[in-house]
Amino acid sequence: MIARLAGRIAEKRDDHAIVDVGGVGYLVHLSQLSLASLPPPGEPAALRVYTHVREDALDLYGFATEDEEAVFRALIDVKGVGPRAAQNILSGIEARELAQAVAQGDVARLTKVQGIGKKTAERLVVELKDKLVALARAAGPARAGAGADVLDQLRTALLNLGYRPPQAEGVAEALRDSAEGRALDELLREALKLLRG
Repeated sequence: MIARLAGRIAEKRDDHAIVDVGGVGYLVHLSQLSLASLPPPGEPAALRVYTHVREDALDLYGFATEDEEAVFRALIDVKGVGPRAAQNILSGIEARELAQAVAQGDVARLTKVQGIGKKTAERLVVELKDKLVALARAAGPARAGAGADVLDQLRTALLNLGYRPPQAEGVAEALRDSAEGRALDELLREALKLLRG
């Protein structure tokens, strides 16, 4: 089992990166948030990895944080949620925010995430509430004034994706009024739509 990769980023794509480790390129599937946190190609990086073995494939799923890996592993234990679906869910909501929504039984918040319908949201609450309670406590209540923090995170994510500082700043300014109370993943998706025209 591969549990960690440390090397240089060779390529970054829409849903994966290729990490060069000693001349071998590993294709690692990543959530949008983990992908955005990676440095540009050519730079060193280390990722936590989950190895998924099937009869016809061996897939690597990478995580920038321990929290994201913990939530991913909890998600794939839920009936009907495989690794690809878990990764798609984590592209739509930050790991601690998901843990908090599950702990609070916030089905409405969960159904806003692409790939989570009402039945799946209810199943997540029932099956994961006890597993994610510690992570939800660590997340704490939503911070007041988090709009400025999330804009800083948005700028950093855009720079890590290879956008120039003026582009990142311009999009962050365009989203300033609507940033308060919104999650980074949601703002990042909107920012990328604006940048791609």
